[in-house]
Amino acid sequence: MSIYLLIGIVIWLYALSVLKRAQLSAFHFIVGSGGLFFILIALSDPYWVWFFTHAVINGIKWFNALTGMSSVMTKYGLVSIFNPTVPVTMSIDYECSGIIETTAFISLVMFLPMYNRPERVFFSIVGTLWIYIANVIRLITVIIIVHFGGGQLFFLAHSIIGRLVFYILVIILYYDVFTYSQLSQGLYHAFKIKVDRFKRYIGITKG
Repeated sequence: MSIYLLIGIVIWLYALSVLKRAQLSAFHFIVGSGGLFFILIALSDPYWVWFFTHAVINGIKWFNALTGMSSVMTKYGLVSIFNPTVPVTMSIDYECSGIIETTAFISLVMFLPMYNRPERVFFSIVGTLWIYIANVIRLITVIIIVHFGGGQLFFLAHSIIGRLVFYILVIILYYDVFTYSQLSQGLYHAFKIKVDRFKRYIGITKG
């Protein structure tokens, strides 16, 4: 860990304590979520970037096993899309990993005042899985379009349609979580009921 990052974390924690004592909840949320985002991004390279990138590649590899529309080179993070016109090789890199969107979401959720600690952890996990699936769907969309439409459609598929699909799914997630909709409430309470039942079952079994 860089000494500058360590100093930044100490300053950030001190600023949070001051804002919390002053009961400035809005500034506490802004400083907390913004600071946590930059800290997570700084700590993500190289291990978490590698993990997210390979998770996405394996998702595409599963799709490829079902359809045979592309060839996946997991070690190099490359996807060769089969099409009748121009050969296309797509690289799954930092931008395609979803690490930025995931850390941004987690940073916001962890300092959202309307949630308690268990809810923050729950929605952080659910949101991470949702963004991962949305990212895989985005890249699958690109593969399908290029496979059937040809290599000349790669820019349209990757930079416009794929991103549009991804951000629509992310907006749905943001709406459900940050407005605490009936869907998010029902999802959390259903999860909490199952956890409580499991705890009671463990208690009965031990007893």
